Amino acid sequence: MRAKWIGLLIGLSIGISGISGCTSKDAAPAEPKAAEPAPAPAPAPAAEPAVDPVAEAQQIFKDRCTVCHGETGKGDGDGSAALDPKPRDFTLPEWQDSVTDDHIKKIIVYGGAGVGKAPTMPANPDLDAKPEVVAELVKVVRGLAK
Repeated sequence: MRAKWIGLLIGLSIGISGISGCTSKDAAPAEPKAAEPAPAPAPAPAAEPAVDPVAEAQQIFKDRCTVCHGETGKGDGDGSAALDPKPRDFTLPEWQDSVTDDHIKKIIVYGGAGVGKAPTMPANPDLDAKPEVVAELVKVVRGLAK
């Protein structure tokens, strides 16, 4: 009896393994899995927000220029006390008439030494790439004439 059970178990295991390994020749081949979609490209870096050149020029004048030239452009800012020569007085009509806008732009970007003037006027090389802001700074300087 024991031999009968062993034979039955062997037969079943052969039958099961045969069934699991067999496929019908008429059966359709398994469909290939669809390729997973490519990951979405990383978003482009956000463009710098558009800056108003007028507002930026006014802020630059306040932050950088008033230290020596003063809020009204008379050359009487807190930092002017120890400077020799004294900073330019932008309110003088004779000075305003003596310079071109292009000359003022060069002084703003390249500093005094860059145009043969006092080296105490610092350069602003970061503004070279911002011609609209420089043009607005010229307007600020021109607007100080009385």
